[in-house]
Amino acid sequence: MNCWKCSQPIALTDIVESNIGHLSHVECSRPRSLTPDERHLLFVYCLDHVVAQCLPCGLSLRLMELAADPLGGRFNLCPRCRRDLTENARAHLYKLPPVLLARAREGREAAQRLVKTSQQLVDNADVPIREAEAVLFESQQALRAAMSKRP
Repeated sequence: MNCWKCSQPIALTDIVESNIGHLSHVECSRPRSLTPDERHLLFVYCLDHVVAQCLPCGLSLRLMELAADPLGGRFNLCPRCRRDLTENARAHLYKLPPVLLARAREGREAAQRLVKTSQQLVDNADVPIREAEAVLFESQQALRAAMSKRP
């Protein structure tokens, strides 16, 4: 199966989302990157300890010690050899106690409900705005018609 946005193949290890029934990478330029939720969990719960190890270099790295190459679209790199340590950090993340992962999931679900509710409010406000725009348009047309009939 190919990504709906970039047409590249979707691998089992890619981070994907469903959009209108189509699967696509969350970030096409970085299909195996950490999800926003994974980054959040690492930042909140793992900022003060080692999250990744670069075996070839023998380095143990904290989250803030991981290097990045934003122009190349690469993150979570070993600062010495530039090896991608994303999967290493992800493996560390899933060693967190299930209670923390469950709390994070609950928080994420609450945030999603809030976003949905906000979007519904915006959508509901859209109807009266469109009705007011229609009335304004009709009034402008009537004014133009009346002005064109003046001697």
